[in-house]
Amino acid sequence: MLVIESWVVRDSPDVTVSSEAVLEVLRVRIDGGLFETWFAGSTGRLLGFVTNTQRAMVMLLDGEDDPGEHAVEPGAPGSREGFVLSNGQHDVYQNEDTVPIGEAFTIVGHIIRRGSWPTDTRWVADR
Repeated sequence: MLVIESWVVRDSPDVTVSSEAVLEVLRVRIDGGLFETWFAGSTGRLLGFVTNTQRAMVMLLDGEDDPGEHAVEPGAPGSREGFVLSNGQHDVYQNEDTVPIGEAFTIVGHIIRRGSWPTDTRWVADR
């Protein structure tokens, strides 16, 4: 499904993000100690990215109250810590519920560009 929408960084709504710029936006935020980024789409959808700099959880929600969907790596063993949320909370995620950070960058760029998960990405609905 191709969804044409514009995206902004949720805590900086005057910053529109293109698929070409999203990687730089995320890297600057991570380098500045911001490991959680939410993008707001013009259709009301939300795209979340939380990283520990090695792996990331990527979430796509239809709106504020939607449990959404998230990218997965089925069968990935173990868990990782170091996922620091913007409220200061430190989370541990199962590796199955996250993807390597390079893949996460690709997924986020694709969603911002095309409006949907890449066809080769595995994801689960949390609804």
